[in-house]
Amino acid sequence: MAAEKLKELTGFTLKDLLPHRGDMLLLDDVFEVDAGSALAEAVVGESFPMAGEGGVPPLIMVELAAQTAGVCNGLTRIKKEGKDSSRMGWLVGVKRAQFSVDSIALGSRLLIRSENSHEFDMLREVSCMVHLDDVLIGEITLQLIQA
Repeated sequence: MAAEKLKELTGFTLKDLLPHRGDMLLLDDVFEVDAGSALAEAVVGESFPMAGEGGVPPLIMVELAAQTAGVCNGLTRIKKEGKDSSRMGWLVGVKRAQFSVDSIALGSRLLIRSENSHEFDMLREVSCMVHLDDVLIGEITLQLIQA
């Protein structure tokens, strides 16, 4: 379970780092996290937004990238401002997104890596890569601002 693995790495859970709850929390595990990067896993399920018989559209990778970026940037917020900080979550803009698949099958195990490529005060530019079975299927560049 992601909360246990993440807690092992950082002392915090996904609910401490991300505002997402219920079906909108798409990450299943976090393997690595530090102040500037994170490596997470998501298994595509029927409860995913836009899920259908054919799986999910590749657009879901944008949300997975944003949540993975939120893990490391949420950790930075907590370390600076404390666990009870009211500034939770980031406003996210998509600067660039390139997908090499038309859909992602239910049950697919995705690995998502995010890295802060630029940081200035409460602004971030984040480069993200999504892999399926060691094949790069998505590259996303996000722009974040702390709400």
